[in-house]
Amino acid sequence: CLHLEFLHLFFAMWLDLINDRRSRHCPYLDTINRSVLDFDFEKLCSISLSHINVYACLICGKYFQGRGLKSHAYTHSVQFAHHVFLNLHTLKFYCLPDNYEIIDSSLEDITYVLKPTFTKQHISALDKHGKLYRAYDGTTYLPGIVGLNNIKANDYANVVLQALSNVPPLRNYFLEEENYRSIRRPPGDIMFLLVQRFGELMRKLWNPRNFKAHVSPHEMLQAVVLCSKKTFQITKQGDAVDFLSWFLNALHGALGGTKKKTSIVTKAFQGTMRIFSKKLPHPDLPAEEKEALLQTEEYQEQMLESTFLYLTLDLPTAPLYKDEKEQLIIPQVPLFNILAKFNGITEKEYKTYKENFLKRFQLTKLPPYLIFCIKRFTKNNFFVEKNPTIVNFPITNVDLREYLTEEAQSTEKNTTYDLVANVVHDGKPSEGAYRIHVLHHGTGKWYELQDLQVTDILPQMITLSEAYIQVSH
Repeated sequence: CLHLEFLHLFFAMWLDLINDRRSRHCPYLDTINRSVLDFDFEKLCSISLSHINVYACLICGKYFQGRGLKSHAYTHSVQFAHHVFLNLHTLKFYCLPDNYEIIDSSLEDITYVLKPTFTKQHISALDKHGKLYRAYDGTTYLPGIVGLNNIKANDYANVVLQALSNVPPLRNYFLEEENYRSIRRPPGDIMFLLVQRFGELMRKLWNPRNFKAHVSPHEMLQAVVLCSKKTFQITKQGDAVDFLSWFLNALHGALGGTKKKTSIVTKAFQGTMRIFSKKLPHPDLPAEEKEALLQTEEYQEQMLESTFLYLTLDLPTAPLYKDEKEQLIIPQVPLFNILAKFNGITEKEYKTYKENFLKRFQLTKLPPYLIFCIKRFTKNNFFVEKNPTIVNFPITNVDLREYLTEEAQSTEKNTTYDLVANVVHDGKPSEGAYRIHVLHHGTGKWYELQDLQVTDILPQMITLSEAYIQVSH
């Protein structure tokens, strides 16, 4: 009996040794084709369309389910003599149809592209240098300054994602999955998918070891379509400001943030203001009635403390001047003219369906990163009109001290901002295109990104654009 046990043990150890040897020496590693590997798309089997137990064939790049006998990956390996597969969930490599695990350090670059990871040391050095990296396809790139694929009509979302990826505290938070992995969400809550996909996208955009110098936001945008209940689509042009507003609020909520509880979103972008509003009598009423109403409590000025994630700047109505050659003159306005809305004095009339109000605004707390949304589009009953007015803005040292209340002026230390991202809308309201200018902190240079195109740009050229969203620090 002891003799049999010993034989069993010896046989098991011999099998382990054989498997161990086989697991380390796969003869097919030189058939791997890194140039076809693309992990930006949804992880589902190309035949069954299932998400469960999906493997990537490292020879042709296609995804297949399972690795057991008669599975799609197994069949593919026999049919096409493609032998090396990667489990997209466990990150383990297998040789099929022999079905043994491959352990080889030369494959580590593939797992890193699928799932990049960042140490605290790596993150702290991101903005300190401007080192160019070479992708596997031979192109050089700066991590963070990477083109995003415009799948059909998603450039409105791409520019917002690019802008947010260049806000260091937000980026750094999402580069480390540990920061949000343990956040508890209610059962069946799909919104956390936004957090996971945004984190994955950040890590791909800032990956110094990419196989190609651009990224497809496919999985991120699928999460957006799902979580926004198709308000924002990949196939239909959307509005970048609408998307920014929804995305920041959705991200804040998915991270467990509430009106009282902060998140990385509110820590980076939230400021506070006072809104003074006064109800106006109906313009058709007789003068005496108006006078009488203005004395009542309902028509007295009310003050409300409010938070904001971005400030909306209104453009003056574009005059239709023409020069002697009958060319339309594009009007220009200094940034400080449209910032006057927040000086606590300037009043503006706001019309609702039933009532009219006179409002004025004053800032009480400035956020670390300030977002301006320049209101270029006005919707009326029939169509959307675009105001082409150019805003003359300084790229550095925009001081907002005069727009703060007196109390806030004495407590706020830093009131000057430098531009870090500038989103531009070109063309007609319904069929225009978006591009973005971003500052690379490590080199101090500006870059223009439009879909997959990345070019450097002089700072003075940025101010000539039809700016739509601006992020400053």
